[in-house]
Amino acid sequence: MSTPQLHSFGLGIATTDARQEVIEVYYPQPILNPAPDFISDLAHQCGYTGGNQIVTLTPAQLQALQSAPAIKTDPTVAAIVETLAASSQTVVATFIADDIAPASVAEVYLKLQLLSHRLARPHALNLQGAFGILRNIAWTNQGAIALEDLPARQLLARAQGQLLDVMSVDKFPKMTNYVVPAGVRIADTARVRLGAYVGEGTTVMHEGFINFNAGTEGTAMIEGRISAGVMVGEGSDLGGGCSTMGTLSGGGTAIISVGRDCLIGANAGIGIALGDRCIVEAGLYVTGGTKVSLLDNENNLVELVKAKSLSGKNDLLFRRNSQTGAVECKSNKTRIALNAELHSNN
Repeated sequence: MSTPQLHSFGLGIATTDARQEVIEVYYPQPILNPAPDFISDLAHQCGYTGGNQIVTLTPAQLQALQSAPAIKTDPTVAAIVETLAASSQTVVATFIADDIAPASVAEVYLKLQLLSHRLARPHALNLQGAFGILRNIAWTNQGAIALEDLPARQLLARAQGQLLDVMSVDKFPKMTNYVVPAGVRIADTARVRLGAYVGEGTTVMHEGFINFNAGTEGTAMIEGRISAGVMVGEGSDLGGGCSTMGTLSGGGTAIISVGRDCLIGANAGIGIALGDRCIVEAGLYVTGGTKVSLLDNENNLVELVKAKSLSGKNDLLFRRNSQTGAVECKSNKTRIALNAELHSNN
């Protein structure tokens, strides 16, 4: 068999429902663009036949994997395989040859974990249709449970004198149950979904939120909402209660982003992209259709435009005139700087 070329690969522990259908998968070390020699060994041992394929591994296959040369030469992977071989859980090998729309839960989870491990950036992976593939799951102190299996599990727990604590019912789990990226601070882990890309140096405060396929470039202060599809640049500050309009929250197919060294004030929001060094005044929501008065340096009206014409431009200050209520925009002369002490020990 010729050496396969793969987009990504993961060995993982799968959770199944009562019908033995996979509902989620934990990949301790997902791999993007795996080396051909490494995959050649795994493909032979796992019975991989090509294309995008999920293989449920038998105990014999897991034992054989431990002696594969490519596994033995990588101590980290060898330790993972050894642990998986000793497990009684369902172990799967997920091979993605082509980055096409995912067709299975295992593929979606591999791609989400590639994002949260910072191996791929938001918008770099094909996640089309992922939301429809995933099921609503009860995320509990005993792991993921299919909703149709939940009543029986709750009864069993009570019969054993235990409490089955359901923390959420959602299609996406929290990121930190799968990976905690280096150099981040997250005050409330439930507010960062798996599939978030959280850059090193980022602080997410208690009311901050980061959705899947979204995130931060690096050092940033997040006290507002980063919706699906939105990327926030290095050095930017999202104030308490602020919002970014993503592809799942009314933004359609438009890609909203925030540049470097930007400030979105408390309870403000954007439905356009911000370039670098932009400020949106607290309480002001700027959408693509917002009528904006462009001002010169002497605060004289130059032109009335729609905000979407300013999307992605640098050095802008958006504010609301406190007397007329008009939304105004002028050149931003202020440079924000994050408090280094808050991020230095992340």
